Amino acid sequence: MNLLGPVKDIMTANPYTLTPSATIGDAAKIFDEHKVHHIPIAIDNTLLGIVSMSDYLFFRRGFLDNRDDEKIEDIRMNNYEVSFIMTKGIATMESTEKINVALEIFKENLFHAIPIVDEGVLTGILTTHDIIKNLAKDNEAYAEYD
Repeated sequence: MNLLGPVKDIMTANPYTLTPSATIGDAAKIFDEHKVHHIPIAIDNTLLGIVSMSDYLFFRRGFLDNRDDEKIEDIRMNNYEVSFIMTKGIATMESTEKINVALEIFKENLFHAIPIVDEGVLTGILTTHDIIKNLAKDNEAYAEYD
């Protein structure tokens, strides 16, 4: 993987998204069915925030002491919107920015996903998993100027 290459080479294009009015239950379905850990929240591909698996798990565990009360849990999952737990004001990158810049962002901050936004439009997401997957595939990392 060329660390000086653009993030578009390794990002996940067209990520699963939800609108702010989607329920937390909708987020749970995406997390469960697609095995992702971050869901951008957008309207018409305009990024508004992001919900991480950590946000979701905190919501699931944050209120009930009795985990056996499935009816209350079902009500909560289907009546709270993802806007209640999403993180707003997140860092973004453009798809043409270099992978090594993303690595610095990941290194300096405590989050594991960067939405990719080009001219105001959500075009992808770059996660630490994307970087690890590409490093494993290439079996090396290098910086090469074209």
